[in-house]
Amino acid sequence: MIGCRLPRGLLKCLSLFLLLSDRTTKMLVVFGILLHISQHALAGVVEVNEGAESVLLPCQYSGIIPEEDLSVLWTLNDINLKVVHLRREQEDDYKDQDQHYRGRTSMRPDALATRDFSLTLRKPHLSDSRNYICSIADGRQELKLTQVQLKVKDNQIEVKVNEKAESVVLPCETSAHLKEDTVVEWTRSEPYFSLVHVFPNTSKLHTKQDNLYRSRTEMNVDLLRTGDLSLTLKYPTDRDTGSYICTVYRDEDILRQKVVLLHVKEGPFPKWATGLLICVVLLVVVVGGRFFLFRYYRRTVYVKVESGEKSVLLPCWYLPDLHQDVEVEWTDSHKKIVYVHKNGHDGSKEQDKAYKGRTAMLEGRMKFGDLSLILRYPSDRDRQTYICTIRRKGKKLMKKRVILDVKVEQVEVESGQQFVEFPFNISEDLPEDAKVEWRDKNKWTVHVFQDGSDQPHEQNRYYKERTEMKANPLEEKDLSLTVKYPTDSDNPTCIVYNKEGKILRRKEFVLHVRVPELVVEPGAEFVQLPFKTTEMPTCEDIEVEWMNSRDRRVHRFHYGSDHREDQFCSYRCRTELNKDLIKTGDFSLTLKYPTDWDSDVYTCKVYRKEGTILTKKRVELNVRDCRVEKQEGLIQLPFKTTPDLLKDSRVQWSQVEPKYRIICVVNSQNRSDQPEEPEEYRNRTMMKEDLLKTGDLTLTIKDPTEDDLGKYTCVIFGKDNQIMQEKTVQVERKVQPEEPESTPLISN
Repeated sequence: MIGCRLPRGLLKCLSLFLLLSDRTTKMLVVFGILLHISQHALAGVVEVNEGAESVLLPCQYSGIIPEEDLSVLWTLNDINLKVVHLRREQEDDYKDQDQHYRGRTSMRPDALATRDFSLTLRKPHLSDSRNYICSIADGRQELKLTQVQLKVKDNQIEVKVNEKAESVVLPCETSAHLKEDTVVEWTRSEPYFSLVHVFPNTSKLHTKQDNLYRSRTEMNVDLLRTGDLSLTLKYPTDRDTGSYICTVYRDEDILRQKVVLLHVKEGPFPKWATGLLICVVLLVVVVGGRFFLFRYYRRTVYVKVESGEKSVLLPCWYLPDLHQDVEVEWTDSHKKIVYVHKNGHDGSKEQDKAYKGRTAMLEGRMKFGDLSLILRYPSDRDRQTYICTIRRKGKKLMKKRVILDVKVEQVEVESGQQFVEFPFNISEDLPEDAKVEWRDKNKWTVHVFQDGSDQPHEQNRYYKERTEMKANPLEEKDLSLTVKYPTDSDNPTCIVYNKEGKILRRKEFVLHVRVPELVVEPGAEFVQLPFKTTEMPTCEDIEVEWMNSRDRRVHRFHYGSDHREDQFCSYRCRTELNKDLIKTGDFSLTLKYPTDWDSDVYTCKVYRKEGTILTKKRVELNVRDCRVEKQEGLIQLPFKTTPDLLKDSRVQWSQVEPKYRIICVVNSQNRSDQPEEPEEYRNRTMMKEDLLKTGDLTLTIKDPTEDDLGKYTCVIFGKDNQIMQEKTVQVERKVQPEEPESTPLISN
């Protein structure tokens, strides 16, 4: 990278860059500059309804990219930065992909060539509602391109229309005063996909409107001003029954609303046709009735079931007199074969292994046209769309969709709570030799009960001495599990097997650990991250460890004293624990002079000598941004820290927005360490003379101008140029109070 002080902004660095002859160096310079200024633009909000086939998270890039070792990374914008998808030069890399997204993500094959790094997420769930970050890297630097907020919605609006109605309104509203380039699409998603209406009608998609809706749809004239994007459907009939999606393309946002139109009936026959109707009623019953049944059994069905139930029935019916020599095939959303029945037998060889031993049809019911499927031990992974296809001699007779929603029990607990219970009560008798096994989402063994007792030797060491079940769970019909010191990763599943290994019961849980938030105003001298427990440790040889979300050690207490030699540099001289923490059970951490850069999630763990966790808690610290107003004559940028941190250090004040320039540099001898003061700040900046003794690093800017508005940072560098502490200060224009309107005097 170029060693440039940027006193006059980025233009000077770019000028030096143009003089370089090495192409590789140019690439690194541009990539580094882009990384420096970053693209923190929020791409927008993308909304999708739960149950949709897929959703696209947009990410396009038109800048310069590295020619070697290029990779595209999609991650979650949370404290763990979980990998959603990774594309390298040759292929996708799924090694570190989070298990929640396995088999559900993809990118264009030519993404690196076209620079379209958009991500397709299949079968979006409610739990996918997160912020996603799209970045590129070359093995040395990483550049954040965009951030996408995905909202998966399960709400829908039901609209009923009365008989003889001339029109019906499908509601859809958003914020008012939309831009002129806003595009609105109304589509029909159930029972089949079709384009219903497009605004504006100058769009190319307008010509693809389904013929069924020609001249029957209209939207409000002033919808851009009001935000009312409702659709009026004229002369509704029973053919219009189904699900409709309102999609709004607003700036970078993609918003969706689902509307279900129900109970649309044809208007009554006129009086003159009543006699004719009576004459043909028998013909309607015999012929039309059969046709109605045929159409009725094709309708999409929604089925809901709780995780832990023994089985669920996926309904499918067909005309009774065609049950002979028909082939029945059930498939899932991924086109995997769930069940096959042909030639009077089950086609178990073609069945996908995920459904082996879990499916069956109702005995003796097929001759009555009942082709429903029993799915045993439904779990979260079974939450998808199933298709029942009926054929005879290779000819497709009918296709029916069944949407299965498996509700997984949610368990909530406060961080630091000692115990959490995952309840699982059953009503039926289980065999005495049944095996009860609890596993987490990583397939680690959490707890095993078999042959009348717990089996700790099968347990993963992470859960040693942390789990407990009833003494006689099979007799009491209570398979509940108690877990000590719960964390977000404790999402267990209970599976009950018989002696032969066949699954008898299965239930899943999702654990949400609520992390308390501690909000601190800027300029506070200290903040205490609270952690008190009523269960005192039984031994004095314990270890207390505070870590941040990046696994950097904040503070460590062991063998009765603090150990600061392996403390991360940003926390040196600023942390402190209570002296009698073992006796009082108070493991709270005091952090001195917190800044916005200390905002993070902190975790405290208390260990025994052999490494067993005794207790654990997480605390989220939120230090508010420091904002000051430009005063008449001067601006003061406040920053105070502990004087112990300033030994053998260097303090640097810089303006980082709207342009980057170094303002002031002071070394440990309180001398300027800046070869040349920027012309814009010459004779205008001042720091206190006794700052090394007091730790007061406040910077004063005299005679401020409009160019002095923006964001500033103060960084304390240590011996090896390590960042010891950092603070951000935002300088804003002073808001002038509005003068009250004067009341005119009224004279008689």
